[in-house]
Amino acid sequence: MDSLKEDCITVLLFYFAPILYVYELRLFTVSSFWDLFKPQELIEYGGLALVLIIIFLENGVFFGFFLPGDSLLFTAGLLCFPGDSQLLHTALSALIIGIAVSALLGYYFGYFFGYKTGQAFYKRKDSLFFKKQYIITAEKFYQKYGGFALILGRFLPIVRTFAPILAGVVRVNHATFFLYNLAGAILWPLTIVSAGYYVGSVFPGALHYLDYIVIGFIVVTSIPIINNIRQQRKEKKESEREV
Repeated sequence: MDSLKEDCITVLLFYFAPILYVYELRLFTVSSFWDLFKPQELIEYGGLALVLIIIFLENGVFFGFFLPGDSLLFTAGLLCFPGDSQLLHTALSALIIGIAVSALLGYYFGYFFGYKTGQAFYKRKDSLFFKKQYIITAEKFYQKYGGFALILGRFLPIVRTFAPILAGVVRVNHATFFLYNLAGAILWPLTIVSAGYYVGSVFPGALHYLDYIVIGFIVVTSIPIINNIRQQRKEKKESEREV
C-alpha cells in the first residue's frame, strides 16, 4: 500500500501538476511556473510557435518530460477549429504537419544525445529534472515492444521523452530509427490533434470543459506508467528477498 502511495505521489509531482489548474490558482501570474502546465494559456501566450517548441522539448530533451504533450495537442486541435473559441488561426493540416516535424526533430535530438552519451547516461545522478526511474521505465517498455516502442511511446508521458534517448544509447540502426520515428511523429498528432478538432466541431462549448478533458488525458495516459513503476518495484523486492 505504501509503495502505491509513493507511485501516485511521483506521478502527481511530475505529471499531474495540470490538475492544479482546475482549482484556478490565481496566486500565479501568466508567466509563472504553473502556466507551463496549462495548454490553453500556453497557446494564448505563444501561439503556434510556442506549441512547436514545447513539442520538440517534450519529445527528446530529457528535462522536457514534465511539459504537456497529449493535452497540448488536443487543446491545439480544439482551438484551431473555426469558431468563437478559435485561438490558433492555422489550418488543421498545417498544424498536424508542424507538430509532426517538431516531434520528428525532437526524437532525433534525443537519439543523438543518447548516442553520444551512451551508458554514461545511466550514471547520471538524480535531480529535479532527471530520475533514473524514467530511463528504466522507458527501457522496460522498449524491451517489451522493441522498435514499436518508438511509435507506441509517443502516446505515453515520460516514455515519449526517454524512448529516443534509449534508442541512441543502445545504438538502434539509423534507418530503422528513422522509419519508426517518422511513423510515430505522424500518427501522434494525426490522432490527437484531429480528435481535438473533431470535438470542437461537434461540441462548440467544449472549451468550457477543457480543464476536465485535460485531466482525463492525464489520468488515462498515466495509468500505464503507474503500473509499470509498481511492477518494477515489485520485481526489485522479489529479487531482494531471493538474495
